[in-house]
Amino acid sequence: MKRFVLMMAVMSLCGHGSFGQSQDSLIYAEGKILNHVTRETVAAKISYKSLPYGNIVGVMNGSEFSIPLYGKLSYQITVEAPGFEVAKYTLDPANAKGGKVIQNVELGKPVEPVANTPTLATTTHHVGKVIRLEALIFHQRSAIISPESYPELNSVADMLHANPNMVIQLEGHTDTRGDKSLNMKLSQDRVESVKNYLVRRGVSKSRIKLKAYGGTMPLSTENTEEAHKLNRRVEVRIIDN
Repeated sequence: MKRFVLMMAVMSLCGHGSFGQSQDSLIYAEGKILNHVTRETVAAKISYKSLPYGNIVGVMNGSEFSIPLYGKLSYQITVEAPGFEVAKYTLDPANAKGGKVIQNVELGKPVEPVANTPTLATTTHHVGKVIRLEALIFHQRSAIISPESYPELNSVADMLHANPNMVIQLEGHTDTRGDKSLNMKLSQDRVESVKNYLVRRGVSKSRIKLKAYGGTMPLSTENTEEAHKLNRRVEVRIIDN
């Protein structure tokens, strides 16, 4: 497998003059790129970055990957292949077993949109897919969902009803301003509010997992209102289907 890796600021993250981890203790994330339907391997472009700020980044090409997870940081991996939707996963060293995080990436081929049906119901829902709830609005600094958010949340409920084996994880994010502990609690409260709404729409509690990140995983580090708005979000990650 051909690979090209670019790393920045590793020394400052992991110690003075060394990575702070021995080769024996270093955790690797490994996996294959698979066609979700045929289960065949797929050649793809695989890029990754450390979270939350992308101090460590890399790119490789192939149908499998092996990525060292330095400094116990989580990483975001993005997989792109012609004819498939882009897939994004989070690699967390806390999930390692035997020094490895095993995460196969399943690519779902896009389908043509069906007229007059919700967007969420017209795309392939492969494991690992992340759907950002663009129309989800909360009252300021609270977990109260605004009524204009209901149509999008109803589409999520419809998606779950149409895919009875699907399990999702709701991931809550705030912007980076303010008290970190309060931001973490706010993001937790908000994903719980979304879960409660979906449960009232008939979705089983067991099919909805929750993850709160507070302001630790911003999409932008710029100190602008547009960036802060972008960072305040809830995402739906498909973890089983």
